[in-house]
Amino acid sequence: MKFKKSAAIFSILTLAATTSPLTFAEDSGWYIGGNVGQSRARLDDHKIISDVVPISHAFINDNTIDGGYKLYAGYQLNKYFSVEGGYFDLGDFQFNHSIAPNGVIEANMQVRGANLDVLGYLPLTDKFSAFARVGVNYALTQDTFNVTNAPGVVGGELSGRDTFPKAGVGLEYKFNESWALRAEAERYRISNAITDHNNIDLYSIGVVYRFGGSKKVASVKAAPAPAVTAAAPRFEKMSISATELFTFDSAEVNQAQPELEKLTTTLQSSSEPKRVNIVGHTDRLGSDDYNQKLSEQRALAVKNYMVAKGIAADRLATEGKGEKEPVVQCNDKNRGKLIECLQPNRRVQIDKIEVELEVAP
Repeated sequence: MKFKKSAAIFSILTLAATTSPLTFAEDSGWYIGGNVGQSRARLDDHKIISDVVPISHAFINDNTIDGGYKLYAGYQLNKYFSVEGGYFDLGDFQFNHSIAPNGVIEANMQVRGANLDVLGYLPLTDKFSAFARVGVNYALTQDTFNVTNAPGVVGGELSGRDTFPKAGVGLEYKFNESWALRAEAERYRISNAITDHNNIDLYSIGVVYRFGGSKKVASVKAAPAPAVTAAAPRFEKMSISATELFTFDSAEVNQAQPELEKLTTTLQSSSEPKRVNIVGHTDRLGSDDYNQKLSEQRALAVKNYMVAKGIAADRLATEGKGEKEPVVQCNDKNRGKLIECLQPNRRVQIDKIEVELEVAP
Protein backbone atom coordinates (compact mmCIF):
# COMPACT_ATOMS: atom_id res chain seq x y z
CA MET A 1 0.00 0.00 0.00
CA LYS A 2 1.31 3.45 -0.87
CA PHE A 3 0.60 4.83 2.62
CA LYS A 4 3.90 3.39 3.93
CA LYS A 5 5.90 5.12 1.20
CA SER A 6 4.03 8.38 1.76
CA ALA A 7 4.56 8.26 5.52
CA ALA A 8 8.30 7.68 5.08
CA ILE A 9 8.72 10.65 2.74
CA PHE A 10 6.59 12.78 5.05
CA SER A 11 8.79 11.87 8.03
CA ILE A 12 11.96 12.78 6.13
CA LEU A 13 10.47 16.17 5.25
CA THR A 14 9.58 16.89 8.88
CA LEU A 15 13.02 15.82 10.12
CA ALA A 16 14.76 18.03 7.57
CA ALA A 17 12.71 21.04 8.61
CA THR A 18 13.55 20.63 12.30
CA THR A 19 17.27 19.85 11.96
CA SER A 20 18.43 22.09 9.09
CA PRO A 21 19.69 25.59 9.97
CA LEU A 22 17.49 28.51 9.04
CA THR A 23 18.88 30.21 5.97
CA PHE A 24 16.11 32.74 5.45
CA ALA A 25 15.76 36.19 6.97
CA GLU A 26 13.95 36.68 10.23
CA ASP A 27 10.95 38.18 8.44
CA SER A 28 10.97 35.43 5.80
CA GLY A 29 7.63 34.47 4.31
CA TRP A 30 8.92 31.12 2.99
CA TYR A 31 7.46 27.82 4.13
CA ILE A 32 7.52 24.12 3.25
CA GLY A 33 5.06 21.36 3.93
CA GLY A 34 3.79 17.91 3.18
CA ASN A 35 0.41 16.15 3.17
CA VAL A 36 -0.65 12.52 3.03
CA GLY A 37 -4.14 11.19 2.52
CA GLN A 38 -6.55 9.33 0.31
CA SER A 39 -7.04 9.82 -3.42
CA ARG A 40 -10.23 8.87 -5.24
CA ALA A 41 -10.22 8.57 -9.02
CA ARG A 42 -13.29 9.27 -11.12
CA LEU A 43 -12.45 7.31 -14.25
CA ASP A 44 -14.44 6.19 -17.27
CA ASP A 45 -12.65 2.84 -17.30
CA HIS A 46 -14.99 1.32 -19.89
CA LYS A 47 -14.08 4.06 -22.36
CA ILE A 48 -10.37 3.66 -21.58
CA ILE A 49 -10.49 -0.11 -22.30
CA SER A 50 -12.54 0.45 -25.47
CA ASP A 51 -9.92 2.87 -26.80
CA VAL A 52 -7.20 0.24 -26.30
CA VAL A 53 -8.98 -3.05 -27.07
CA PRO A 54 -11.58 -2.64 -29.82
CA ILE A 55 -13.46 -5.84 -29.01
CA SER A 56 -16.36 -6.60 -26.69
CA HIS A 57 -15.52 -6.57 -22.99
CA ALA A 58 -17.37 -6.40 -19.67
CA PHE A 59 -16.57 -4.84 -16.32
CA ILE A 60 -15.29 -7.16 -13.59
CA ASN A 61 -14.03 -4.94 -10.78
CA ASP A 62 -11.95 -1.88 -10.03
CA ASN A 63 -9.98 -0.17 -7.28
CA THR A 64 -10.12 3.60 -7.68
CA ILE A 65 -9.05 4.49 -4.12
CA ASP A 66 -5.40 4.69 -3.08
CA GLY A 67 -3.01 6.64 -0.89
CA GLY A 68 -1.67 9.93 -2.18
CA TYR A 69 0.76 12.57 -0.98
CA LYS A 70 2.23 15.92 -1.94
CA LEU A 71 5.31 17.96 -1.01
CA TYR A 72 5.32 21.71 -1.47
CA ALA A 73 7.01 25.03 -0.81
CA GLY A 74 5.43 28.45 -0.76
CA TYR A 75 5.82 32.13 -0.03
CA GLN A 76 3.38 34.08 2.17
CA LEU A 77 2.77 37.38 0.36
CA ASN A 78 0.69 38.83 3.19
CA LYS A 79 -1.92 37.79 5.74
CA TYR A 80 -4.40 36.85 3.01
CA PHE A 81 -2.43 35.41 0.08
CA SER A 82 0.43 33.03 -0.68
CA VAL A 83 1.92 31.35 -3.76
CA GLU A 84 2.69 27.64 -3.56
CA GLY A 85 4.28 25.04 -5.84
CA GLY A 86 5.01 21.37 -5.35
CA TYR A 87 5.09 17.74 -6.39
CA PHE A 88 2.18 15.31 -6.03
CA ASP A 89 1.67 11.56 -6.34
CA LEU A 90 -1.99 10.63 -6.59
CA GLY A 91 -1.43 6.88 -6.47
CA ASP A 92 -2.19 3.80 -8.59
CA PHE A 93 -5.65 2.74 -9.77
CA GLN A 94 -6.76 -0.59 -11.22
CA PHE A 95 -9.73 -1.74 -13.28
CA ASN A 96 -10.31 -5.18 -14.81
CA HIS A 97 -12.54 -6.23 -17.70
CA SER A 98 -13.34 -9.62 -19.22
CA ILE A 99 -13.11 -10.67 -22.87
CA ALA A 100 -15.16 -13.58 -24.15
CA PRO A 101 -14.74 -16.42 -23.58
CA ASN A 102 -12.08 -16.42 -20.78
CA GLY A 103 -9.82 -13.45 -21.42
CA VAL A 104 -9.08 -10.71 -18.89
CA ILE A 105 -7.71 -7.22 -19.35
CA GLU A 106 -5.96 -5.86 -16.27
CA ALA A 107 -5.37 -2.10 -16.41
CA ASN A 108 -3.27 0.00 -14.05
CA MET A 109 -3.03 3.82 -13.98
CA GLN A 110 -0.37 5.88 -12.17
CA VAL A 111 -0.58 9.69 -11.81
CA ARG A 112 2.21 12.02 -10.70
CA GLY A 113 2.99 15.64 -11.40
CA ALA A 114 3.67 19.19 -10.29
CA ASN A 115 1.43 22.11 -9.48
CA LEU A 116 1.50 25.88 -8.98
CA ASP A 117 -1.31 27.50 -6.93
CA VAL A 118 -2.42 30.78 -5.42
CA LEU A 119 -3.94 30.47 -1.94
CA GLY A 120 -6.39 32.91 -0.37
CA TYR A 121 -6.85 32.86 3.42
CA LEU A 122 -9.82 33.82 5.57
CA PRO A 123 -8.66 34.25 9.21
CA LEU A 124 -11.34 32.94 11.59
CA THR A 125 -9.34 33.40 14.82
CA ASP A 126 -5.72 34.27 15.64
CA LYS A 127 -4.75 30.62 15.07
CA PHE A 128 -7.47 29.19 12.83
CA SER A 129 -7.96 30.01 9.13
CA ALA A 130 -9.91 28.73 6.16
CA PHE A 131 -8.34 28.89 2.72
CA ALA A 132 -9.07 28.18 -0.92
CA ARG A 133 -6.62 27.48 -3.72
CA VAL A 134 -6.72 27.75 -7.51
CA GLY A 135 -3.93 26.89 -9.87
CA VAL A 136 -2.65 24.55 -12.55
CA ASN A 137 -1.24 21.03 -12.44
CA TYR A 138 1.05 19.34 -14.95
CA ALA A 139 0.42 15.60 -14.63
CA LEU A 140 2.09 12.51 -16.09
CA THR A 141 -0.31 9.58 -16.42
CA GLN A 142 1.07 6.09 -17.17
CA ASP A 143 -1.33 3.29 -18.13
CA THR A 144 -0.33 -0.38 -18.24
CA PHE A 145 -2.56 -3.04 -19.88
CA ASN A 146 -2.00 -6.76 -19.30
CA VAL A 147 -4.07 -9.27 -21.30
CA THR A 148 -4.47 -12.97 -20.37
CA ASN A 149 -6.27 -15.80 -22.15
CA ALA A 150 -7.00 -13.65 -25.19
CA PRO A 151 -4.93 -14.70 -28.23
CA GLY A 152 -4.47 -11.89 -30.69
CA VAL A 153 -5.08 -9.17 -28.11
CA VAL A 154 -1.87 -7.46 -27.09
CA GLY A 155 -1.34 -5.38 -23.95
CA GLY A 156 1.14 -2.59 -23.53
CA GLU A 157 1.89 0.79 -21.97
CA LEU A 158 0.63 4.28 -22.73
CA SER A 159 1.52 7.61 -21.15
CA GLY A 160 0.23 11.14 -21.43
CA ARG A 161 1.22 14.57 -20.16
CA ASP A 162 -1.04 17.56 -19.97
CA THR A 163 -1.75 20.74 -18.02
CA PHE A 164 -5.13 21.44 -16.45
CA PRO A 165 -6.62 23.78 -13.84
CA LYS A 166 -7.01 22.55 -10.28
CA ALA A 167 -8.77 23.84 -7.15
CA GLY A 168 -9.18 23.04 -3.50
CA VAL A 169 -10.29 24.18 -0.04
CA GLY A 170 -8.87 23.61 3.41
CA LEU A 171 -8.43 24.59 7.02
CA GLU A 172 -5.20 25.57 8.78
CA TYR A 173 -4.44 25.69 12.51
CA LYS A 174 -1.27 27.45 13.74
CA PHE A 175 0.37 25.81 16.75
CA ASN A 176 2.90 28.66 16.90
CA GLU A 177 4.81 30.97 14.56
CA SER A 178 6.70 28.02 13.01
CA TRP A 179 4.29 25.07 12.81
CA ALA A 180 0.78 24.66 11.46
CA LEU A 181 -1.58 21.77 10.71
CA ARG A 182 -3.55 21.58 7.45
CA ALA A 183 -6.55 19.56 6.26
CA GLU A 184 -7.42 19.82 2.57
CA ALA A 185 -9.68 18.60 -0.22
CA GLU A 186 -8.44 19.12 -3.80
CA ARG A 187 -9.53 18.18 -7.30
CA TYR A 188 -6.93 17.41 -9.99
CA ARG A 189 -7.89 17.28 -13.65
CA ILE A 190 -5.71 14.76 -15.52
CA SER A 191 -5.34 13.12 -18.91
CA ASN A 192 -6.05 9.39 -18.94
CA ALA A 193 -3.11 8.92 -21.34
CA ILE A 194 -5.41 8.24 -24.28
CA THR A 195 -8.04 10.74 -25.42
CA ASP A 196 -10.20 11.66 -22.46
CA HIS A 197 -9.85 13.70 -19.28
CA ASN A 198 -10.74 12.53 -15.79
CA ASN A 199 -10.78 13.86 -12.23
CA ILE A 200 -8.92 12.67 -9.13
CA ASP A 201 -9.79 14.02 -5.68
CA LEU A 202 -7.15 14.10 -2.93
CA TYR A 203 -8.25 14.36 0.71
CA SER A 204 -5.20 14.93 2.90
CA ILE A 205 -3.78 16.20 6.16
CA GLY A 206 -0.30 17.59 6.74
CA VAL A 207 2.03 20.00 8.47
CA VAL A 208 3.56 23.32 7.41
CA TYR A 209 6.88 24.69 8.64
CA ARG A 210 7.47 28.45 8.29
CA PHE A 211 11.04 29.71 8.19
CA GLY A 212 11.95 32.48 10.59
CA GLY A 213 9.06 31.78 12.97
CA SER A 214 11.27 30.43 15.78
CA LYS A 215 13.55 33.46 15.55
CA LYS A 216 10.60 35.79 15.91
CA VAL A 217 9.41 33.96 19.01
CA ALA A 218 12.91 33.95 20.51
CA SER A 219 13.42 37.64 19.92
CA VAL A 220 10.16 38.47 21.62
CA LYS A 221 11.03 36.35 24.66
CA ALA A 222 14.54 37.75 24.91
CA ALA A 223 13.51 41.38 24.66
CA PRO A 224 13.86 43.10 28.05
CA ALA A 225 10.70 44.53 29.50
CA PRO A 226 10.63 48.31 29.19
CA ALA A 227 11.52 50.04 32.42
CA VAL A 228 8.69 52.17 33.73
CA THR A 229 9.56 54.78 36.30
CA ALA A 230 7.32 57.34 37.84
CA ALA A 231 8.54 60.85 37.21
CA ALA A 232 8.10 63.46 39.88
CA PRO A 233 4.45 64.58 39.86
CA ARG A 234 3.94 67.79 37.96
CA PHE A 235 1.63 69.92 40.06
CA GLU A 236 -0.84 71.85 38.01
CA LYS A 237 -4.15 73.48 38.69
CA MET A 238 -7.57 72.56 37.41
CA SER A 239 -10.34 75.14 37.62
CA ILE A 240 -13.95 74.07 37.21
CA SER A 241 -16.67 76.65 36.94
CA ALA A 242 -19.07 76.73 39.87
CA THR A 243 -21.82 77.30 37.31
CA GLU A 244 -21.03 73.86 35.91
CA LEU A 245 -20.65 72.21 39.32
CA PHE A 246 -23.53 73.81 41.24
CA THR A 247 -26.78 75.59 40.71
CA PHE A 248 -26.76 79.27 41.65
CA ASP A 249 -26.29 79.92 45.38
CA SER A 250 -25.98 76.16 46.10
CA ALA A 251 -23.26 73.83 47.42
CA GLU A 252 -24.71 70.56 46.06
CA VAL A 253 -22.69 69.04 43.17
CA ASN A 254 -24.73 68.44 40.04
CA GLN A 255 -24.69 64.94 38.57
CA ALA A 256 -22.60 63.92 35.53
CA GLN A 257 -19.33 65.76 36.03
CA PRO A 258 -16.90 64.59 33.31
CA GLU A 259 -14.01 66.72 34.61
CA LEU A 260 -14.30 65.28 38.11
CA GLU A 261 -14.65 61.76 36.69
CA LYS A 262 -11.44 62.23 34.71
CA LEU A 263 -9.65 63.54 37.80
CA THR A 264 -10.91 60.64 39.90
CA THR A 265 -9.61 58.12 37.33
CA THR A 266 -6.20 59.82 37.36
CA LEU A 267 -5.94 59.62 41.15
CA GLN A 268 -7.10 56.00 41.24
CA SER A 269 -4.33 54.95 38.86
CA SER A 270 -1.48 56.33 40.99
CA SER A 271 -0.60 56.90 44.63
CA GLU A 272 0.89 60.26 43.69
CA PRO A 273 0.35 63.01 44.51
CA LYS A 274 -0.12 62.23 48.17
CA ARG A 275 -2.23 65.32 48.78
CA VAL A 276 -4.70 67.21 46.59
CA ASN A 277 -5.92 70.70 47.49
CA ILE A 278 -9.50 71.68 46.69
CA VAL A 279 -10.18 75.41 47.01
CA GLY A 280 -13.58 77.08 46.65
CA HIS A 281 -14.05 80.67 45.39
CA THR A 282 -17.08 82.93 45.06
CA ASP A 283 -17.81 86.29 43.50
CA ARG A 284 -18.22 89.50 45.58
CA LEU A 285 -22.02 89.47 45.59
CA GLY A 286 -23.27 88.91 49.14
CA SER A 287 -21.61 89.40 52.52
CA ASP A 288 -18.04 88.37 53.24
CA ASP A 289 -19.13 85.80 55.85
CA TYR A 290 -21.71 84.27 53.54
CA ASN A 291 -19.29 84.02 50.64
CA GLN A 292 -16.59 82.51 52.84
CA LYS A 293 -18.94 79.83 54.14
CA LEU A 294 -20.31 79.07 50.66
CA SER A 295 -16.79 78.65 49.25
CA GLU A 296 -15.90 76.21 52.06
CA GLN A 297 -19.11 74.24 51.53
CA ARG A 298 -18.48 73.96 47.80
CA ALA A 299 -14.89 72.73 48.29
CA LEU A 300 -16.17 70.15 50.78
CA ALA A 301 -18.94 69.07 48.35
CA VAL A 302 -16.33 68.36 45.65
CA LYS A 303 -14.28 66.34 48.15
CA ASN A 304 -17.32 64.29 49.17
CA TYR A 305 -18.09 63.64 45.50
CA MET A 306 -14.58 62.26 44.92
CA VAL A 307 -14.59 60.22 48.14
CA ALA A 308 -17.84 58.60 46.99
CA LYS A 309 -15.99 57.61 43.82
CA GLY A 310 -13.30 55.78 45.78
CA ILE A 311 -10.62 58.39 46.53
CA ALA A 312 -9.22 58.23 50.08
CA ALA A 313 -10.47 61.17 52.14
CA ASP A 314 -7.04 61.79 53.70
CA ARG A 315 -5.64 62.62 50.24
CA LEU A 316 -8.09 65.48 49.79
CA ALA A 317 -7.72 68.80 51.63
CA THR A 318 -10.35 71.54 51.34
CA GLU A 319 -10.21 75.29 51.74
CA GLY A 320 -12.55 78.22 51.10
CA LYS A 321 -11.31 81.65 50.06
CA GLY A 322 -14.63 83.34 49.53
CA GLU A 323 -14.27 86.42 47.32
CA LYS A 324 -10.62 87.12 48.20
CA GLU A 325 -8.98 85.99 44.93
CA PRO A 326 -11.09 87.24 42.03
CA VAL A 327 -10.08 86.42 38.47
CA VAL A 328 -11.94 89.36 36.90
CA GLN A 329 -13.14 92.78 38.08
CA CYS A 330 -16.59 93.94 36.96
CA ASN A 331 -18.39 97.29 37.40
CA ASP A 332 -21.66 96.68 35.54
CA LYS A 333 -24.63 98.49 37.06
CA ASN A 334 -27.13 96.01 35.67
CA ARG A 335 -27.32 93.09 38.15
CA GLY A 336 -27.91 90.45 35.50
CA LYS A 337 -24.92 91.56 33.47
CA LEU A 338 -22.85 91.86 36.66
CA ILE A 339 -23.65 88.26 37.66
CA GLU A 340 -22.68 87.11 34.19
CA CYS A 341 -19.45 89.13 34.21
CA LEU A 342 -18.40 87.75 37.62
CA GLN A 343 -18.96 84.13 36.56
CA PRO A 344 -15.18 83.27 36.26
CA ASN A 345 -14.77 84.17 39.96
CA ARG A 346 -17.25 81.50 41.00
CA ARG A 347 -15.10 78.40 40.71
CA VAL A 348 -13.53 75.43 42.44
CA GLN A 349 -9.77 75.17 41.97
CA ILE A 350 -7.97 71.87 42.39
CA ASP A 351 -4.17 71.75 42.77
CA LYS A 352 -1.66 68.93 42.30
CA ILE A 353 -3.60 66.57 40.13
CA GLU A 354 -1.37 65.46 37.24
CA VAL A 355 0.92 62.41 37.33
CA GLU A 356 3.13 61.45 34.40
CA LEU A 357 4.81 58.11 33.72
CA GLU A 358 8.11 58.17 31.87
CA VAL A 359 9.07 55.10 29.81
CA ALA A 360 12.79 54.53 29.51
CA PRO A 361 14.05 54.04 25.91
